[in-house]
Amino acid sequence: MPVRKADAIWIGTLKEGSGVMKLGSGAYDGPFSYLSRFEDGAGTNPEELIGAAHAGCFSMFLSALLSKDGFTPTRIDTTAKVYLEAGPTIAKIELNSTAEVPGLDADKLQEYAAAAKANCPISKALASVEILLNAKLA
Repeated sequence: MPVRKADAIWIGTLKEGSGVMKLGSGAYDGPFSYLSRFEDGAGTNPEELIGAAHAGCFSMFLSALLSKDGFTPTRIDTTAKVYLEAGPTIAKIELNSTAEVPGLDADKLQEYAAAAKANCPISKALASVEILLNAKLA
């Protein structure tokens, strides 16, 4: 399996400084700052990137589980809300997923979604964080 890489550069103090985060693949290169992390400023933040990674990982893992059992997902839409609290610490992540899967009923989706939540690599890496899951069929 490949080793993935990302870089971050920070210049200056916490509140007045700024930085850039870059993905090793070149797919993303963008700014972050105190304002983008702790307030509502322009740019991204580590929590937003964790959310994107978690949503993507969950969706892919759910697709893999469904496909393994003969279901062909048409579409899986997942949003991850990452809650940053005082500390700062990530207090919880809420995964909201809507899956369009022909032939799958709502109860079975819940089983597959719970397995994807428990076993996707990002969920495992974030084992100390409360992860909530809301999954529904489209």
